[in-house]
Amino acid sequence: MPKKRSGGGLTTTQQAAKFLGVAALSGVVLAGIALPAAGALGLAAKGTVDGFDEIPANLKTPPLSQRTTILDNQGGQIATVYSRDRTVVPLTKISPYMQKAIIAIEDARFYEHGAVDLKGILRAMNRNVQAGGTAQGASTLTQQYVKNVFVEEAGDDPTKVAQATQQTLGRKVQELKYAIQVEEELGKKKILENYLNITFFGQQAYGVEAASQRYFSKSAKDLKLEEAAMLAGIVQSPSRYDPVNDKEEATKRRNTVIQRMADVGDISPEEAAKAKETPIKLKVKRPKNGCITAVSGSGFFCDYVRQIVTSDPAFGKTAKDRAKLWATGGLTIKTTLDPRSQAASNNAATSLVNEDDKVATSVVQVQPGTGKILAMAQSRPYGLDASKHQTVLNLSVDHKMGGSYAGFQVGSTFKPITAAAALEEGISPAQSFTTDHKITLPADAFHNCKGEPADTIPWNVENELESEKGTFDMTSALGKSVNTYFAKLEQRAGLCETITMAKKVGYNRGDNKPLLQNPATTLGGQESTPLAMASVYATFANRGTYCTPIAIQSVTKPDGKHIDVPKSQCNRAMSEHSADTINQMLKGVVEDGTGKSAGLSDRDNAGKTGTTDERINAWFVGYTPNLSTAVWVGSDGAHQIPMSNITIGGQYYEDVCGGCLPGPIWRTAMTGSLNASETPAFTPVDVPRAKPKEDKDKNKDRDRDKNKPGEGDDKPGDGDPFPGISISPDLIGGNDGNGRGQNDGGTNGP
Repeated sequence: MPKKRSGGGLTTTQQAAKFLGVAALSGVVLAGIALPAAGALGLAAKGTVDGFDEIPANLKTPPLSQRTTILDNQGGQIATVYSRDRTVVPLTKISPYMQKAIIAIEDARFYEHGAVDLKGILRAMNRNVQAGGTAQGASTLTQQYVKNVFVEEAGDDPTKVAQATQQTLGRKVQELKYAIQVEEELGKKKILENYLNITFFGQQAYGVEAASQRYFSKSAKDLKLEEAAMLAGIVQSPSRYDPVNDKEEATKRRNTVIQRMADVGDISPEEAAKAKETPIKLKVKRPKNGCITAVSGSGFFCDYVRQIVTSDPAFGKTAKDRAKLWATGGLTIKTTLDPRSQAASNNAATSLVNEDDKVATSVVQVQPGTGKILAMAQSRPYGLDASKHQTVLNLSVDHKMGGSYAGFQVGSTFKPITAAAALEEGISPAQSFTTDHKITLPADAFHNCKGEPADTIPWNVENELESEKGTFDMTSALGKSVNTYFAKLEQRAGLCETITMAKKVGYNRGDNKPLLQNPATTLGGQESTPLAMASVYATFANRGTYCTPIAIQSVTKPDGKHIDVPKSQCNRAMSEHSADTINQMLKGVVEDGTGKSAGLSDRDNAGKTGTTDERINAWFVGYTPNLSTAVWVGSDGAHQIPMSNITIGGQYYEDVCGGCLPGPIWRTAMTGSLNASETPAFTPVDVPRAKPKEDKDKNKDRDRDKNKPGEGDDKPGDGDPFPGISISPDLIGGNDGNGRGQNDGGTNGP
């Protein structure tokens, strides 16, 4: 009595018998075998096979999932990303041995029958009856190809995969109808090509080219007889015949294929004997998949590219379309990443901050005038293994693009934006304010863009030291990062005007929400990102024109067609004169101000330090005319860690400041990125200063590195770096007050 499966279904023998009987009655098998080319398929008969006529006539063949290759701006490979490791190749680039081997072992009469092989079915039935179970299958290579199409379309959905591979009569009938269509439309050569490109060969390799590279580190066109036979043998059971894990079993299967090739006359007995005696010689190439394999610490940039492709409408109208494009792959993506800049930034990010430190650092470089992101690095490695301190949290970008939930308060690095707004409002750099170290501004001193008071209670603003008081102009206030000055300057320029300028230069919140119209904004109380800050300062370098940051230069599809990628949008944010003035004032910061320890000695450069409340965040953002770099150091976890009395990178810091940790990191990144022979200069401009006022007080430089005594101190004879201002030349001042920002204040120092 015929046996049934444990689940109560029909055995393979019973299914084959039923299928053959039903198909023969309907004329389908007869049509598919006897008249495959003539098109007289005899499928008009109704009611012979239930539902056969209702099966759609066209097999929708999905594009095969392939590798996506991500390149730097020089064409070097950053990483390959794929859901299935596959490289589609034409039949002309597949070894003839491979073609003959797969036909010999899977469907020896491939060129003789139509969509189904009646002789094969009868032979399989006879063998299976004799064996009392399933001993031999009867699917043609064309039917196997159709089944693989269903599996490919199912992707990684386990339910759909199960449906695509279920061994039921209904599924076989469906495969049959599509196989007839495929035979008519494609022809034997194209079916063979498609089959060899879609089939799974084990070890994560899909298609013969990927398999050839995986096992032998060579192209499919160069496969030898014994190599081709081994690959052909794997198809029936990729796990059982895996040569990496069981070379003996793989050898037996390979020799079976070789013998079959000899039996059908594809090779001579002598060739077969020699091939069988040849031991399997593997040269396994381990797959490198995903951004975790990206070079020079560029995994975060690699993931940023993925975020762009899956979120920007340029790559598909819907999220589903874009996700499918990324999963299908086969793209060649040329990015803006500069290998020299990335290597330098990665070296800088890991030079003074260790991957296992309590805090982390981010380094981002942007090219002024183009918006091109040249580098994106972090102190923690990219990946999912927390035990190795890996993370996939991109500290350089906003939440929508894979960054932290809110971003980071930027501290005094915002102050140049307020200065730009003031200049655009006609306020002279010579504008001076005389303030105590602590001031209170009335509640109605600031108005939002609706003309309404921005707050209902007075704003208390203070500098870190009581000695930080006196008269400052815009140049000295920037150099010494004086909070009280910038609170007054924002009041004079206008809160709305300051917020408007921030938007123009690309200052965005890290949580993707609109900027708050809050007075503490001038002190860096609103969170942003290193990428945004690098882009903001690139606007100053570009003489007042802001260019949106971009990471992709071109995308080529598998068929060679190009996708129109997002382009940088450049718009004037301020006059050239205002930008030139900012550049001259910020040069003083790196020459004699809070950023003195970071400054470059061989070229024009400018920048600004920033340190927030309790030293939770420390920044240095600086630039030359041709490169803008933002460096952030701070907490990347759920808990914010004050950076006082802390060891980072093996170095003890009494107090971390913008100039003493982010500054040196910035200098390392810039030095390694810039070409020594290219030293463009800022456009010179006269910057008016306030009139001199004598001040003989000697105050402490709050932003020199306390961990290296003497560094950053002014020496006798140096002179006043900010002449004409009634404050000591030693004073590098200004913790940025107790403003009411997103986190109830933005006490932001240099």
